[in-house]
Amino acid sequence: MAAPSCPFPTAPSRYNAVTLAHGGGGTLTGDLIRRIFLPAFGAPTPTLRDAAPVPGATAPSRLVLTTDSHVVRPIEFPGGDIGKLSVTGTVNDLLVSGARPLALTAGFILEEGLPLETLRRIVQSMAAEAASIGVPILTGDTKTVERTGDPPGLYINTAGLGELVIDPPPAPENIAPGDAILLTGDIARHGMAVMGARHELAFAEPLASDCANLAAPLLDLYASGIPVHAARDPTRGGVGGALCELAEASNNTFEIDETALPIHPPVRAACDLLGFDPLYVANEGCALLFVPAPSVPAALDLLRRHPATAQSTPIGRVLAPSPATPPSTVLSRTPLGSLRRLTPPPGEQLPRIC
Repeated sequence: MAAPSCPFPTAPSRYNAVTLAHGGGGTLTGDLIRRIFLPAFGAPTPTLRDAAPVPGATAPSRLVLTTDSHVVRPIEFPGGDIGKLSVTGTVNDLLVSGARPLALTAGFILEEGLPLETLRRIVQSMAAEAASIGVPILTGDTKTVERTGDPPGLYINTAGLGELVIDPPPAPENIAPGDAILLTGDIARHGMAVMGARHELAFAEPLASDCANLAAPLLDLYASGIPVHAARDPTRGGVGGALCELAEASNNTFEIDETALPIHPPVRAACDLLGFDPLYVANEGCALLFVPAPSVPAALDLLRRHPATAQSTPIGRVLAPSPATPPSTVLSRTPLGSLRRLTPPPGEQLPRIC
């Protein structure tokens, strides 16, 4: 059994070649975007989001587009597989952008030697998840490449088209002091479940990924008229990474309460045993929502009616500016009552989790 390992990057300027940490959703990912991609393609919106408006004849456009690539290993893990993950991940990116999913595309890169029965299971899982949401997979592509490991791998790229159903759509620039920060589910299960499967770790209680789509609860929330100032699904980089991104993008200060974070005891025990901070472990079935404080009871009542968001809970708030609360900062109150400052993760604690 191979020992768990993770690259620990230092200053971004030290790198002149891609490392695994560049794909972790942390500071190196941001550096790659700023140094390589934005100079070439530009920024489609004032702040980088999970989906971008589609330019067209109508202004403003009601259509948004997102794309995502999935490289998780192993391709089948407790609670899900790469096919289900590719659908839920793309659909959730549309949903937290305020859009109803309309259609998906799927591109497959298959390594030589992949059993066709394995591919059939993955594709059927993908089709079943898309059907459960009511979103069609309209077109796709398939390529084969040489085998790089044992067992042979499978990679999926998906694009999603959606239609905005809330105006204004959730965006970091809408976050305001006094907003409450809601979390719709428990955290760190996906990353720890994938790690356990990859390294054949036998936990006292088996861990399963939270891989799930949030279509029903979020579309209900938007239809209710409850204001949602911003939303994010905390995948790579976890809740801590997502909060740091949103604090910087909105120029606000957030304070969260660590004792309010929903973490299953077996997941917390696994994180403690292996030295992972659950705030930075990937999730695939929950969302961070920023809503005005007076709207919290109504939002929680609605969200808790749905199985996927039954654990929805407030975890923090957006602070008013003051000399003691510098902007673009995330403060976390520990169980001892002290405050620690959360910083963006340099890379992913565990690579290839999505």
